Amino acid sequence: MGQGALLKPVVLVGMMGAGKTAVGTALARMLGVPFVDSDEEIVNAAKMSIAEIFARDGEPFFRARETEVIARLLSDRPAVISTGGGAFLAGANRDLIARHGVSVWLKADLDLLWRRVRHKNTRPLLRTANPKATLAGLLEQRAPVYALAQLAVEAEPALSIEQMAEKVIGTLKAQPGVIGET
Repeated sequence: MGQGALLKPVVLVGMMGAGKTAVGTALARMLGVPFVDSDEEIVNAAKMSIAEIFARDGEPFFRARETEVIARLLSDRPAVISTGGGAFLAGANRDLIARHGVSVWLKADLDLLWRRVRHKNTRPLLRTANPKATLAGLLEQRAPVYALAQLAVEAEPALSIEQMAEKVIGTLKAQPGVIGET
């Protein structure tokens, strides 16, 4: 391995399609730590999809569960945590992450995001008449908040998932107190 030991949780933030799950899975494997997806944890606990939770209980209910799950995951042993696209928008979540982990914005431009999400129907926020315009609006609205993340790593279409994970590791190693020597 030779990557060093992860000293605190790494929380991946960013838009749907930025690669949080794919890059996060590779990153966790390279660092020898668990990978957890906060959305998946909520789905497993609720025994229903996020779209169903939104429809049945509303977004505020979902966001409250999301904060509880993120707090629990941060209190566990160091892991790579992928969060839903909206999680980092909540100040409470940003504070929790800053106190107990390190946030990494996987930064991707609209064209790259659109290429990755346009064929998926699992995105409740994109069920609109003009999903690309909706995605553009979300990106414009959320980018200033994602920019508050402690670290940012630019996604590049030419990079493989593994190369992107290596790029994240390089950024983490440059940050004191995140990766220690093994």
